[in-house]
Amino acid sequence: MRALAGAALAGAVTVGTRRVLDGRPPGGTERWVRTNHRGEPISLLEGPSVAAGLAAGALVGGRDVRTRAAAALATVGAGTFGLVDDLAEDASTRTKGLRGHLGALAHGTVTTGGLKVLGIGGTSLVAAAVGTRRTGSALAHLVDVGVNGALVAGSANLMNLLDLRPGRALKAAVLVSAPWLVSSDGPTSAVVLGTVAAVAPGDLAERDMLGDSGANALGALVGAQVAFTAPRAARWLALLGVVGLTFASEKVSFSRVIEGNDVLRRVDSWGRRPREDDPGERA
Repeated sequence: MRALAGAALAGAVTVGTRRVLDGRPPGGTERWVRTNHRGEPISLLEGPSVAAGLAAGALVGGRDVRTRAAAALATVGAGTFGLVDDLAEDASTRTKGLRGHLGALAHGTVTTGGLKVLGIGGTSLVAAAVGTRRTGSALAHLVDVGVNGALVAGSANLMNLLDLRPGRALKAAVLVSAPWLVSSDGPTSAVVLGTVAAVAPGDLAERDMLGDSGANALGALVGAQVAFTAPRAARWLALLGVVGLTFASEKVSFSRVIEGNDVLRRVDSWGRRPREDDPGERA
């Protein structure tokens, strides 16, 4: 019942938030419109709607109050700092990727992307401190908090890296989160699935896009699900996988890898507009 309630609440808040934003977009409609690779307008309002739905659902999804609060905090933090990057990014600069933003920070330049890295890293660490239970010595607990915080922040960033084609990040979130439906954290999986179901039609049709706000929030909640539920060894393996894929993204195009694999290409294109109308990556 709690899983159904979480899915219903997340979906309802997502749809309700979107309707409110559509009626009165903060700063005006044009502030939320981008142009995709087809030269067509696409809305960023999906992002904050997804972040709101996920955060609301997280408050009823986790196993206990601490876990719920931690997951909601991680989701809100990632969505908020992602939104700052969506709306305030300086398009005239060529600073891209985690390495680019960290390099700018090292030289004393704070980009919106760099601010996002610091903000999501900080809120993820605080969320980990709230949601991580002590199961050993003080030192072991500190290590657990660090691993969990890094896993949440890294997952938020990785989900954003995947959001290069319509529906790709949504599908990735479902694939990672769905297996947890049969675990004690099933309600959190239901929250993810409920939110994805609410926005998938518009995302796949290329009317809407997650942007940094939605993708970061989605990744943060999926990462929190693993961080606050999985055994220690599994969390370490998950973190290594996230870090490995993040570093790989600096050298290898995820889109090129997916296009080169028949199974991945079929899954990636499912539900999207025909391939002949899909020559490049989305905006």
